Amino acid sequence: MTHPTALLTDQDLLDEVLRVAAAADCHLTCAPDVTALRAAWHTAPLLVLDPAAVVACLDAGLPRRPGVLVVHGGDPPWSPAVALGADGVLELPVEARALVTALTDVSEGPPSDRGRVVSFIGGRGGAGASTLAIACGREAVLTGGEAMLVDCDPLGGGIDLALGTESDKGARWPGVHATGGRVPMSALRAALPTAGNLTVLACDREAPDPDPAAVAAVLDAGRRAGCTVLCDLPRFPTSAASAALDRTDLTVLVVPAEVRATAAASRVATHLLTNGRTLRLVVRGPSPGNLRPSEMADVIGVPLLTSMRAEPGLAEVLERGRFPRNPKGPLATAARAVLKELRP
Repeated sequence: MTHPTALLTDQDLLDEVLRVAAAADCHLTCAPDVTALRAAWHTAPLLVLDPAAVVACLDAGLPRRPGVLVVHGGDPPWSPAVALGADGVLELPVEARALVTALTDVSEGPPSDRGRVVSFIGGRGGAGASTLAIACGREAVLTGGEAMLVDCDPLGGGIDLALGTESDKGARWPGVHATGGRVPMSALRAALPTAGNLTVLACDREAPDPDPAAVAAVLDAGRRAGCTVLCDLPRFPTSAASAALDRTDLTVLVVPAEVRATAAASRVATHLLTNGRTLRLVVRGPSPGNLRPSEMADVIGVPLLTSMRAEPGLAEVLERGRFPRNPKGPLATAARAVLKELRP
């Protein structure tokens, strides 16, 4: 694909546009003059011009075309921009976010309609929400899709421990920043560690909570790229968790088949349902008191998605930094049920 092309005679504007292009992870071709720009006029997906360049293009008789942005430092050239048919006139650095958006959209191509976000919350501590989130990510990858696991629980110990990737190089929260409210998925793929083709963004065990704006940008990037994004959320409301839930297509409440866990999960469900979340219940056995999953669903007030037996040897393999690989086991079966609910 031909890269976006810029003709910028103002050095300050050139420096600012190059900074924005780097933030968008977008390769920008800089034309030295109108003659060089003419060759890319009909093929470049986006053209970025400053006021002097707009006048030069008009003088050269270049025709109107879509995908032209004019940038300026405070004195908008409305008349020549309109004459050239520009799509937008942006003041930099004030409107840098709009330029980041335009460059990111070009570099990543049209947004995919396959991207989905599913969040996992435990009905009580140690319910197994993180484990089910990992299992869903692995299943999504095994079926040929792209998946990203996003840890938004700063007190959860780090989801990378369950995957055995805690020593792998790569960014963690809060090392991921969202310039202008956008982050390219290509930049996340390059920066984050992976576990069996599953991209993982874990919490740093000595760092603050994830920034809500960065959480929103990461989830939006995954959705645009067609990813299945799996968020591990805390039971207690945080600003980062709220940012994730605002972008979530399906929230899964994982509850052990216990009386106290059912009571605790009812409180969590009430909070989530009050805020209009699409919520489904996964019940994890065994039940010491022979609770039925359907009874638990009635008490909690959430539709039952599936129930799962105990995964043999789960605690031992997780303690050793490994993850169960039984494709016919209860965990993998439950994960497939969640993904089917997410993508009917």
